[in-house]
Amino acid sequence: MINTIAKLGTFNVWANETLLRRMDSSVAAGKEIPHGALRIFSHVINAQAIWIARLGGTQSPLKVWQEHDLAGLHHWHEQTSQRFADLCQTTDEAELTRHIQYSNSQGDAFDSQVSDILTHCVVHASYHRGQVATKMREGGLEPVNSDFITYCREMSGQVQPQL
Repeated sequence: MINTIAKLGTFNVWANETLLRRMDSSVAAGKEIPHGALRIFSHVINAQAIWIARLGGTQSPLKVWQEHDLAGLHHWHEQTSQRFADLCQTTDEAELTRHIQYSNSQGDAFDSQVSDILTHCVVHASYHRGQVATKMREGGLEPVNSDFITYCREMSGQVQPQL
């Protein structure tokens, strides 16, 4: 059986790394990353840290809309993306069906199932990476294709990795 949540966790790492590589190459070419793109991608990375903390019953080191420069994005990606993927990979059936109670950034209390949280994190990140692509294009930069099917094609050798 295919472990879809594990595959989505690995995809999320790939998508974040692909976007970071594009941002790095843009800066290396002397182009500035639009503030809006950095702000939204910061939110993606922050959300990973927040959900990892909620799942572990700890306090997140990041706030929802805390902003990072490109170096900060690299740092927090390294701290959170693979860790999130590892959670997706190693979580067993009992953990996937477990419910956690937490409060969102406005202080509202919720109860959610772990499998729903893991799925949400990837869907949320994909949604916002699309917004980052729009901000990059508006800023005169070529956005990266971070679609799930592009990841699958790259992993199977059907297409070359993007720079």
